[in-house]
Amino acid sequence: QVQLVESGGGLVQAGGSLRLSCAASGSIFRINVMGWYRQAPGKQRDLVAYITTYGSTNYAASVKGRFTISRDNAKNTVYLQMNSLKPEDTAVYYCNVINYSDASKRRVNDYWGQGTQVTVSS
Repeated sequence: QVQLVESGGGLVQAGGSLRLSCAASGSIFRINVMGWYRQAPGKQRDLVAYITTYGSTNYAASVKGRFTISRDNAKNTVYLQMNSLKPEDTAVYYCNVINYSDASKRRVNDYWGQGTQVTVSS
């Protein structure tokens, strides 16, 4: 089992910044992908960004250039620095971890955090 504890959400004015953190504990595999997703009311949950064990990153087009994902492998923690926030960034942000098998490089399991609310006022 894996436990994910998110922090850093809140209310901010448009143009402001927030930094989300997600600390993972439990059965984290050596090869994994840590990421952030978000879900606005009435909408589906969408990928914001992810980062692999080796530091490769991927971003949604809507956040590229404004958000930065990073991780501390020693602490099993992933961060999301959000700058130049817009009202359309308002959503519940969820942390996600996907474990991959060392041997087969196949996905084994994945876990979700409880979510943290980010609200951007105009």
